[in-house]
Amino acid sequence: MTTTRSAPTVNRANVRLWLLRNAPLLLFVLTFLIFGLLSDRFLQYANLENIVKQASYIGIVAVGMTFVILTGGIDLSVGSLMYLSAAFAGTFLLGGSLPIPLAVVLLLVFGMAAGLVNALAITRLRIVPFIVTLATLAIFKGVGLTVTQSRAVNFPPEILAVGTTRLLGVPTPIVIFGLVVLIAWVVLNRTPFGRHVYAVGADPEAAKKAGINVDRVLLTVYIISGMCAALGGLVLVGQFGIVNAGFGEGDEFDAIAAVVLGGASLFGGRGTVFPGTVLGAVLVQMVTAGLIFTQVDIYLQPLVFAAIIYLAVLTDSQRTLLLTRLTRRNIRQVRS
Repeated sequence: MTTTRSAPTVNRANVRLWLLRNAPLLLFVLTFLIFGLLSDRFLQYANLENIVKQASYIGIVAVGMTFVILTGGIDLSVGSLMYLSAAFAGTFLLGGSLPIPLAVVLLLVFGMAAGLVNALAITRLRIVPFIVTLATLAIFKGVGLTVTQSRAVNFPPEILAVGTTRLLGVPTPIVIFGLVVLIAWVVLNRTPFGRHVYAVGADPEAAKKAGINVDRVLLTVYIISGMCAALGGLVLVGQFGIVNAGFGEGDEFDAIAAVVLGGASLFGGRGTVFPGTVLGAVLVQMVTAGLIFTQVDIYLQPLVFAAIIYLAVLTDSQRTLLLTRLTRRNIRQVRS
């Protein structure tokens, strides 16, 4: 009788676990269908392409954020770093005589250096990532405002081409986003460093006992996050051609939302760049566009968006609890 009762219980748990594991894809499909039924214009090809194009810059930032969150950390400074790096490029690099490719490389190095500032405070001073990046969020913003004197910075036409041209018929921002995702996927799934990132996020002490240099892994993921923030800022500049004081403001929350909506755990050790973060980034932009197309009250839009984020976090929490419960059950079965 015990076996008869336990079988349906296990099956229900497996079904629930399957639903929780595939929650990002199910949420994506459900959101797409709802907005598609509510607005015919939402399903037009031009709109869908524009959603992916608009999601590109936040997706690039979210890819860097995925590395950080996989280690159990957080980077709140990416929005301000987007502004600072774009202001730095517009003021010192792209307005001078430097070739555009060299200026772009220096911009990425600048982003990596800013990420290194976060990493050193976390690994050397042992300050928690939330506090460190909250402080640098304000510092990067303040430095950017000082550099620009709060004035708007215009960019040359060559940078505008990043956001307005196509490569093989595909908008350039989407191509750049695709390349970043491909590189990140290879690093996380086909290299020892990728395995170390997951190991550190799952259990830092166990990773240290296994011989992994935890500090080096943390150092690298924050540098990657800084570089992705600088590149995301450049892609966004390519679409608008100008940087003002509000540039990048709040984008750190969209990047975190994209990672969480993509199924990554805020506790670390679980998540994917593809399809996870890609789905999350497109979902963030799809919700934004869908709310506009369905003419939802502008004051209600943040509440709807927050409800979706809450649902994603709740799913992550339920998934973690269920996995823990199933693991305990398996241990008891082995002992008996």
